[in-house]
Amino acid sequence: MDGRGRLLVGLVVVLVLAMLLGAIVVLVKLVRARRLLKDAGLPRSGKVTFWAAVAYLVCPVDLLPDPIYLDDIGVLMLALRSLHKAAAAAAERRESDLYRPPGRQRW
Repeated sequence: MDGRGRLLVGLVVVLVLAMLLGAIVVLVKLVRARRLLKDAGLPRSGKVTFWAAVAYLVCPVDLLPDPIYLDDIGVLMLALRSLHKAAAAAAERRESDLYRPPGRQRW
């Protein structure tokens, strides 16, 4: 193998290792997100929307070809937006439960 071949193989190895490291980081963040979603008291629909968006990101079938990540970004942004609204509503419910006198029912 000449110098160019070794350089190309070295570059491929570095790229594969970088992708593997990136995948491990994303996996750790997803596990942490799962724990946070489990403990947050959010409705099931918000959680399902988030995980469906994550599944769409890793799915090999896209609305637009892969070099164009606009559909992936759009799906993830919509899921995060709905998750944010659900989290705000859950926080509001928890806050109103804290200030309600004992024995009174929530409407």
